[in-house]
Amino acid sequence: MELRQLRYFVAVAEELNFGRAAGRLLIAGPSLSQQIKALERDLGVRLFDRDRRSVSLTPAGAALLPEARALLERADDLRHRARRLSGSEPVRLGYVNWLPPDMIARTAAVAQVHVDAWVAPSHTQAARVADGGLDLAVCWLRADDLERRGLRAQLIGADRLYAVATGHDTGEVPARETALLLDDDTTSWSSWNIYAEEVARHTGARAVRISDGGITGPAFFDHVRRGRRPVINSPKGQTAPLPPDLVRRPVVAPEIYWTWSLVWRRGEDRNSVLAVVEALRADGDFGIHGPDAWLPEGDPHRRRPVPVKPG
Repeated sequence: MELRQLRYFVAVAEELNFGRAAGRLLIAGPSLSQQIKALERDLGVRLFDRDRRSVSLTPAGAALLPEARALLERADDLRHRARRLSGSEPVRLGYVNWLPPDMIARTAAVAQVHVDAWVAPSHTQAARVADGGLDLAVCWLRADDLERRGLRAQLIGADRLYAVATGHDTGEVPARETALLLDDDTTSWSSWNIYAEEVARHTGARAVRISDGGITGPAFFDHVRRGRRPVINSPKGQTAPLPPDLVRRPVVAPEIYWTWSLVWRRGEDRNSVLAVVEALRADGDFGIHGPDAWLPEGDPHRRRPVPVKPG
């Protein structure tokens, strides 16, 4: 029995879906299934009842789940203590595609920050922080996601999204006259799809379903050329150079913003991690609280209206 197999067991027990658990763990589904079967053989009990439609914990699996969680927590604590004693524990930070340009300069004096090489979607990076695979991540999350995963967040950046269009008109375009692409690959584009659907509901923009990964890159530009409306870019395409036959147009009524949060585990007590959080604290609001700015309802940095007291 390996600690890695126990992590797999806990992930499947929490998701009750091998596909979702594999995505969360960033491993292939067949490999996850084989490791669970190997763990069941080593323990001598069946942990899950599974068929083509559902997965459920057996009584033995349900009884062992809290013990597995406790064992993993103790192992993580031992690992962190050993690293503290050696004085070599870096702060592990993951990201999606954006980092503060001066991040290293701002954190160098307080901690050794290791930027994880695995670039993954927002929901994946948040899950890795919650599971202990990362200490911090820069990603997009909703307030409900933070609560569900036991995370805290602070605003460290924001992108004002624009539209890409054919022709020569570079003037402002109302959001209701634009389109947004939603990709069928929810493993890669879950966060963007959630965000884009809410933009469409709120503004009247047209949501267009695609299945070719064309949220960014050359395929995105092809969708712009084929469509009749300017298409709002995603944050992953924010700095991509445009082909000469396309133009950028500011989106107004409202201005559409995407926020970047720095997230960490609730209850985090390591001085190095908390020092990085403090070093990356933002001074401004990046325009997200302007009179025409828009953020989705669940964004943790969205200002809530102040209730008016009667009388």
